[in-house]
Amino acid sequence: MVTDPIADFLTRVRNAQMANHRIVEIPASNLKKRITEILYNQGYILKYKFEEDNKQGLIKIALKYDPTSKQPAIKALERISRPGLRQYAKPEDFKRVKNGLGIAIVSTSKGVMTDKEAKAQNVGGEVLCYIY
Repeated sequence: MVTDPIADFLTRVRNAQMANHRIVEIPASNLKKRITEILYNQGYILKYKFEEDNKQGLIKIALKYDPTSKQPAIKALERISRPGLRQYAKPEDFKRVKNGLGIAIVSTSKGVMTDKEAKAQNVGGEVLCYIY
């Protein structure tokens, strides 16, 4: 059993990129599905597919690489809030990730969203991770 499913999600993506894999498979949950949608909408992954089986389900993510240098689109995935130490922030306290070039994924009362969306809706929440 995984004690931190978000860290497991981030680690699987990070390891797949380091090994230059094109596709990574991750056990599904609603939170992981929403994080995957955010990564797609922000342009960090090529595409994704949610597959249902008789158990938990599966997320298949096609990773994005630069065609000339073969570098991954995601430079770093950093877990912020973890089970042992939760990190919460108000909308005015969100830190800029890589001087505005990256995103923070925040779990709010209105759902999981980026820090920019949360700031626009004036809601705070738990800062899950930074991606740049």
